[in-house]
Amino acid sequence: MLLLLALTLVLIGRGILPALSKIDSDFPNYLTAAKIVANAGDSDRLYDNSWFQEQARRYRMGSGDGTKFSPFPPPTALLLLPLTPLEPLSALRVVTGLSLLCLIASIVLLMRILSWSAVDAAVLVLLSGYAICAALRLGQPYIVVSSSCVLGYYAYLKNRPLLAGICFGLFSPIKYFPVVILIYFAFRRQWRLLVAGLATILVEAAVSIAVLGWSIHRQFLASVLGNHLIGKLSMQDPFTASFQSFDTLFRRLFIFDPSSNPQPFIALPGLQLAAVIATKALLLLAAMLTLVKLARHGAASATAPSVGLLGVLTLLIAPATGSYYLVLLWLPVGLLIEYFIRERHRVCAYFIVADYALIGFFPYRFTQPFEGRGGLTVLAYPRLLLLLAMFVACVGVIWTPRR
Repeated sequence: MLLLLALTLVLIGRGILPALSKIDSDFPNYLTAAKIVANAGDSDRLYDNSWFQEQARRYRMGSGDGTKFSPFPPPTALLLLPLTPLEPLSALRVVTGLSLLCLIASIVLLMRILSWSAVDAAVLVLLSGYAICAALRLGQPYIVVSSSCVLGYYAYLKNRPLLAGICFGLFSPIKYFPVVILIYFAFRRQWRLLVAGLATILVEAAVSIAVLGWSIHRQFLASVLGNHLIGKLSMQDPFTASFQSFDTLFRRLFIFDPSSNPQPFIALPGLQLAAVIATKALLLLAAMLTLVKLARHGAASATAPSVGLLGVLTLLIAPATGSYYLVLLWLPVGLLIEYFIRERHRVCAYFIVADYALIGFFPYRFTQPFEGRGGLTVLAYPRLLLLLAMFVACVGVIWTPRR
């Protein structure tokens, strides 16, 4: 209870109150795009950064500097359409209220999924720490996305495959994380769930094309998506450790740039791509072999740890992640902890809790000075290393022979 109280105070002080009092970065990106669509603006120019910034200033989103729609998929422009009549701060307050309701709903659902007490479930959610605070302060939709995944898994457990598929498909065209869960259930031959998820995605894509037109979708597929998948985002330093991904780490280590990266570990540009491909391929192979091993012990018992492991893997190999992405770990981490406790691997379960909490509250100011200092750059990627440690621990324990 004391831990829950402390975590709640952090949430209020660093997340809720700032979100209710001022507009920070990120949120203007979503609201500006929605206002352009609502006012019949030129949606074909959403990826034109200078034009987009002019529209942000027009809609009183502050100076407009730094606002951009890239790398969002086009359906993202429809996300805040119901809030376009409101002033920016009022709209952010509505989004904050919705996110808090989803946070509470996630706690209640995790109680039932994991058979935990309310305090344990609440502590699990709030241990994601600064991820929740950043999501609220920046007006990011990741809390709602995470809640949709939790509801989808709960519906699956209650034998409601159509509802589960809709929940997993609902935000897939905007944020790609739930797609991985749908792919897993495809391999599990949960056809009704899969069809419901794909139908939801197709309906949203059709609505997006009907409202925004095909041109903006063609731009996204031709020039935006590819750069996003390799961690190169417009108006962002491609070497920044803020993204905490293997793409930017190996770019720092192996690519020389006189202004952005004058001190790489070894200036071998070809090695960067090879290292990214090899690392991600190795992680994917380890995950696939582990899923097969889990499935051999029984399909029913394999679902929880498989979804958990895939959730961690998805964030681990993502090309660019912000701190707020970590709220997507509520369901995967909860499933992994409960699985290892049930299997009497308590040390691994406690390690996951500690690792997850450390990710949530890591003081990044202490590791930031190592960025761009040759081989020491690795130390500037604590979130990536902690995620890797969690993944390796899970895979290692699952493969450990039972006594």
